[in-house]
Amino acid sequence: MIKKRIITKIGDVFLVKLDNCQKYFQYVADDMTQLNSRVIRAFKKKYQAGSDPNLTEIAQGEIDFYAHTSINPGIKIGLWEKAGKAPIYGNIDVIFRQSKDYGENKIAISERWEVWRINEEFQYVGKLKGENRNAEIGVVEPPFGIVYRMKTGMFYGYYPGFE
Repeated sequence: MIKKRIITKIGDVFLVKLDNCQKYFQYVADDMTQLNSRVIRAFKKKYQAGSDPNLTEIAQGEIDFYAHTSINPGIKIGLWEKAGKAPIYGNIDVIFRQSKDYGENKIAISERWEVWRINEEFQYVGKLKGENRNAEIGVVEPPFGIVYRMKTGMFYGYYPGFE
């Protein structure tokens, strides 16, 4: 059996089948700052399982979150499938954050944060203040972590008090 090569491009929209609905995300950028990983934006709206909504309308929908992930492994293991391509609407001016305390089990609240925008340098900010408090967690999420967040709204493997 010949394996088909997976080709993904910025603008591609992906379908994620959840328990009794389906949701979508769009591949919107590559972030050289964070391991040249793929940046996606997931949309809030849930659709009836088996429906075939208009991809342009999906891409104009309310954004639930942005994240870094590996898209092709998610396809290969069946967590999502490519639904098509749509224009990228709006300005992608998302701020990401990561703690310099990552991996230290005894830290409940970090005061050692760095933030960045896509393809810009990390900036050490210490304690999160102002707009940085709303920054997305910037670690590269495994595909199952993206699905978990789309289902539950929570990060897979992160402590809620780690802010």
